[in-house]
Amino acid sequence: MMPPINSEQNLMEMLNSLNREEEHRLSRIATKSADGIRRNREQTAAYRQQFALDADRILHSRAYMRYIDKTQVFSLVKNDHITHRVLHVQLVARIARTIGRFLRLNEDLIEAIALGHDIGHPPFGHDGESFLAEICRDHGLPPFQHNIQSVRFLDQLERKGRGWNLTLQVLDGILCHDGETHAKNLTLQPIASFAMLDRKLKKKSLSPAHNLLPATPEGCVVRLADTIAYIGKDIEDAIILGLITRNDLPTACTELLGSTNGTIVYNLVTDIISRNSAENTPSGSDYSIGFSKDIADALKELKVFNYQRIYLAPETKELSPMIGECYRSLFNHYLEMLQKSPETLGTNVDLMTDISPLLEEGYSDEEKVRDFIAGMTDNFFIREAAAIGCRVPPLRQAVFFGRQMS
Repeated sequence: MMPPINSEQNLMEMLNSLNREEEHRLSRIATKSADGIRRNREQTAAYRQQFALDADRILHSRAYMRYIDKTQVFSLVKNDHITHRVLHVQLVARIARTIGRFLRLNEDLIEAIALGHDIGHPPFGHDGESFLAEICRDHGLPPFQHNIQSVRFLDQLERKGRGWNLTLQVLDGILCHDGETHAKNLTLQPIASFAMLDRKLKKKSLSPAHNLLPATPEGCVVRLADTIAYIGKDIEDAIILGLITRNDLPTACTELLGSTNGTIVYNLVTDIISRNSAENTPSGSDYSIGFSKDIADALKELKVFNYQRIYLAPETKELSPMIGECYRSLFNHYLEMLQKSPETLGTNVDLMTDISPLLEEGYSDEEKVRDFIAGMTDNFFIREAAAIGCRVPPLRQAVFFGRQMS
């Protein structure tokens, strides 16, 4: 029986008990909470387990609050039932935790990675990422990548440049979450220090096409869950908006995966759990997790369909040129203000003017502008663009692709 919660000592005893319990409950390949590594040692004793503490810190970050108004796929639509980024990360967390529970992995680590994995996404989703990458190249910066920016926000920029001092395992999972790259199986790429993480960051920054692999099985699960969470949900959104019908889905895919988001998620999750039971997994760096061949092939075909009929459709891209012009105009405007009259930027631009001296050293004006724009919500981006005279894109009707839906 647990002692009464009446002292810090009792709380720490409970923490130690929870950590010991993980040794028996979790799989031998799971990441144990007591093994969490932080960049900076913390003096204050905390009774929460390491990765649960990280999940709480991410939830309380300012960057997490801004998820609420960031595009997933469809932008500027008058329809409250279309997915935004905030729902996507919650879906990833729930799907990944379900997989992790059956594989006896660390659900706190899974949740922390999932909640933080898209924090670096700029306004207007992957289009915004492409625009910002091009602008960065033009200004002598490495091309913008949202996974690297997610790590920057949480590790360096939040709390006026102090960051949240998250664990190595959480930051690695966020960096390596790439759900866009198709993979039948993921094999661990273990790391043991922040020096190794920093090298992974640098290599990815210089070579965006480089395929990073997570250091933990929990990171692998989140990466797979990222794809599972968006592939069917994006189809449902496209159907709501009249871009496709359910009958348009490839028959070979629907026969194996189903034709609704619910059945697609269920079948993909079931395949992973059935194929990767904890009792049948090797230990250490030999560990891999993924889909069976037939399911992986069907998922790959469905991704191709989504890209051709949804993500790259002319209707989806209709407002992209206008958004791109706003990106370039805002970047140039802020850069000019920083270089000529930073006092005119105002209180809304705290990331560029209210940062710690430690971050200020070696922090170029171009980097400040990149980071500020990357952190914007869609609405704030539009307001700022309109304020400097940009022609901003209008809101589109709830059904704007070709035909009215009942």
